[in-house]
Amino acid sequence: MSAQPFEYFLNRRRFLTTLLAGSAALALGGPAPFRPARAAASGPFTLPPLPYADAALSPYISAQTIGFHYGKHHQGYVNKLNELVAGTPLADQPLEAVVKASAGKADQTAIFNNAAQVWNHTFYWNSLRPKGGGKPSGALAERIEKSFGDFDRFKAEFAKAATGQFGSGWAWLVKDGDKLIVTKTGNADTPIAHGQQPLLTVDVWEHAYYLDYQNRRADYVAAVLDNLINWEFAAKNLAA
Repeated sequence: MSAQPFEYFLNRRRFLTTLLAGSAALALGGPAPFRPARAAASGPFTLPPLPYADAALSPYISAQTIGFHYGKHHQGYVNKLNELVAGTPLADQPLEAVVKASAGKADQTAIFNNAAQVWNHTFYWNSLRPKGGGKPSGALAERIEKSFGDFDRFKAEFAKAATGQFGSGWAWLVKDGDKLIVTKTGNADTPIAHGQQPLLTVDVWEHAYYLDYQNRRADYVAAVLDNLINWEFAAKNLAA
């Protein structure tokens, strides 16, 4: 399956939610009204579908981990975000706008944390793919070589950022101005709150790997880089 830019998956989620609403109405014998996904009964924001089956990343990430990580943690952030924005102007904004609008505001810390975690997790799922890993090609490979010297240096720097992030957080490959850089963020923080363009990410919160790797974060990071990283997704984000 060919990779798509990140915006595609968010739009696809809205389309699928609308399609399911229409199907349900037809099954009941009524017309299929047009209802954007944001108007879902559970709140303005919904959990985007995974781009693969729960077991598709096995043996590197188990179906059990996906079940808890996606089905409990990611869903929990969506639920809490809907609760926090209910009745506010933010309920009518796209997710990325909510992240940027609430960043750095002490009175909106909880909104930022949950909105950013919904965004970060959606981006993370798409940064992975079955039979991924290896090396990028084309323009992305050229930019990595120009920015880091060669792919192996990039890989070492990314692994260092992911394993060296103290506590919970994220490791990222981002476009920062004219350069590609590796960065890390703590807790829910995200590059889109700092004017950077994310290309891919690896989640290093313990819930991302503890069931499969316990405290061996370095083994998890190595497994993801070698076997699951979705370079086509990163290339599409660079091109976009």
